[in-house]
Order: sequence, then C-alpha cells, then structure tokens
Amino acid sequence: MSVRPRKQFAQHWLKSEKALNEIVKAAEISKNDRILEIGPGTGNLTRYLLPLAESVVAVEIDRDLCEKLAKSLGKTENFLLLQGDILTLDLETQLANFPQFQNPNKVVANIPYNITGPILEKLLGKIAKPATKPYDLIVLLVQKEVAERLYAKPSSKAFGALSVRVQYLADCELIYSVPAKDFYPAPKVDSAVVRLHPQIHYPAENPKFLDSLVKIGFAEKRKMLRNNLKSVVERDRLTQILEQLEINSQARAEDLSVRQWVELSNKLMQEGTRQNAEGRSEEGFYN
Repeated sequence: MSVRPRKQFAQHWLKSEKALNEIVKAAEISKNDRILEIGPGTGNLTRYLLPLAESVVAVEIDRDLCEKLAKSLGKTENFLLLQGDILTLDLETQLANFPQFQNPNKVVANIPYNITGPILEKLLGKIAKPATKPYDLIVLLVQKEVAERLYAKPSSKAFGALSVRVQYLADCELIYSVPAKDFYPAPKVDSAVVRLHPQIHYPAENPKFLDSLVKIGFAEKRKMLRNNLKSVVERDRLTQILEQLEINSQARAEDLSVRQWVELSNKLMQEGTRQNAEGRSEEGFYN
C-alpha cells in the first residue's frame, strides 16, 4: 500500500538515519520506558523505538497511514496504534484496557509543525495549570525557528512569551539541527530536535496571575514593561518595584528571565494588584 504525504496533516517524513539516531539518543530510552509517539507517519522513527522501550503507543490521525502501520507493525507485541487526533484524544481512557501501555513516561515524536503550540500545551499544560502527571522527558522534532524560541535566553532576539511559558514548565535544550533535505517531502524550513525536562524550578505564588502578566507584558514587545503593565500597576510604583528586584527600570518583557518574571508576579500579588489583571489569562503558547 503506497501512501503519499498529505498537506492537510502537514506531513513531512524524516528519512535521515543520522537524525533518527540523534532523536533516539536524546530520549535516553531504557527497557522500563513507555513511549508515546505522536504522528508516527510511515513508522520510520517507530522502528527505532520499539527494540529499546518496554512499549510504544503511537497516535496517528491519518486513517490510511494507520492501515499501513497496522500491516507492518501490528503484530509487534510492545506496539499499540491509536487512530485519532492527539489534541482531543483522551489517552488515559483509550489505554484503560491495555495495562502494558498505560502511563507512558516519555514522549518522542516528529510532530506536525502546524500544531506545535497546541501539542506543547497538551504535553506540558499552561503556567496557570501545569500538567498534573508530567512526563519524565519529551523529545520533539520541531521547526528550527520554534526550537530557537523554546531555548532562547533573555534579551536575545528569539526570547518571547513562548520562551517564558515553556521554560517555566520545563528545562529545554537544543539537541540537533535537521536540514529540510532530510525530509520527504522537504519542508520550506529547517528543523531541530529539542529535549524538554518538565519541572518547575520557580513556582509562582499565583500561577494564574503570572500567566496573565506574561501575556500583558509581551503584548507590545518594543515597549518598556512600565508602559505595557500600566493597566496592572501605576508606572512610578512599577519602576520602584523593578529597582527593588534589581531589574533595570527600562527593561522590556524579553529582558526578564523566568525567575524574574516569577519574582515580579509574586511582588505584584503582594501589592494587591491582582484584580487589575484578572480575566486576561493566557490563551495558548502562540498567543
């Protein structure tokens, strides 16, 4: 059965053995690991994962690909294929009758780039509501520009709201750059493998307020924070607070580290400014 990549599912299949090996190496898979793979496609990555892990549950939205995978890998004892949309699928319910595949602890995937933000949110949660059962490790192949934003440092060009939201919830590192030619069909952009370790180093006193604050702070990146946050706190008072926190009073949103965002949020909460930002909760990783 021959299946062609579909634009509607943003399908680009990785064909580079070097890149596939780098993904698997980054996942540090042991015989006790239960892997969740999102969008297995033709199974190129799946075949690398199966010999290493206790089990692999793969979620594929394309019915034709599911049929192809079922024929080629369906008899593999530690492989379970689920047809559906990862963004709406209730994985826990789907795995209720398959004890061997329950509670996957790692995610390894070449994900569709057009839904990268929603997938990150599905796997990590939000600042206001982190995932209740975080994965031990998440290894994803994503668009390189997005990867740069995920691990960007404060004051760099790539650092933005996405950086803060992800880095609040997980440590992120760049593993390997993948050129467009390593895919079929070749996308218009290069890609990169990133590794996420879900953990919160600096928990906010009120995550919902921090969530809102980040959205308001990055609303207009060229403006200084004291201008962007004037609906939350009076400008002169914010200047004083920034100085107390040893943050430049002329700082812009991208100049603050995740830790400084948490410190600012906690300080403003103590100042009783919460009511001014309520109702402005962050809508998603890319908003």
